[in-house]
Amino acid sequence: MNIPWVEVIAAALGLANAYLLVRRSIWNYLPGIATVVLYGWIFFQARLYSDTLLQVFYVVVQLYGWKNWASSKHDHGEVVVLRLTWPGRFAWALGIAAATLGWGWVMNRFTNDAAPWLDAGMAITAVSGEMLLTRRRIETWYLWIGVNLMSIILYVARGLYVTTALYCVLLGLATWSFMAWRAAEKAQQAAGLSATPPADAAASTAH
Repeated sequence: MNIPWVEVIAAALGLANAYLLVRRSIWNYLPGIATVVLYGWIFFQARLYSDTLLQVFYVVVQLYGWKNWASSKHDHGEVVVLRLTWPGRFAWALGIAAATLGWGWVMNRFTNDAAPWLDAGMAITAVSGEMLLTRRRIETWYLWIGVNLMSIILYVARGLYVTTALYCVLLGLATWSFMAWRAAEKAQQAAGLSATPPADAAASTAH
């Protein structure tokens, strides 16, 4: 049996990234960037073009996230957990739905994507989740739980079994991350740190 070493290495790096995210460590970005580069190649070979383009986006966003997290740690001694306002949550949900419909139509109409609508939904939700993650919003974990569930369905259908196993583990880690971030948020509130500082509260409704 041929062992898909690139997929195995990418999966291992993805697990390291996910574990460091649970701990809100800024070093999650080192294995994170390496993971998305490898998965860009894997998804291109599997004809999952939305996911391939997504990895390019991830590299740029993770570099921004690294800077953002480092700034928080410098200012507060830790990576502070923030949350969206309710209008911000509504705006993100509406944007995700609209972008999924638009991107799904493009993939279905102009490419031979193996699963255009599911691929598009997963890609747009993941983009949103990554953007919220770089901004340290706890709502990111709701989206990542959804992404992991969609990923399991898609990658089983494409025969990417190592990656499927990875996303089963990532589903558990995303759930763990939410609980850990929620506990950290409560500790921050007890210490007098607001979950929505004035500047961040305004920014959370701007997207």
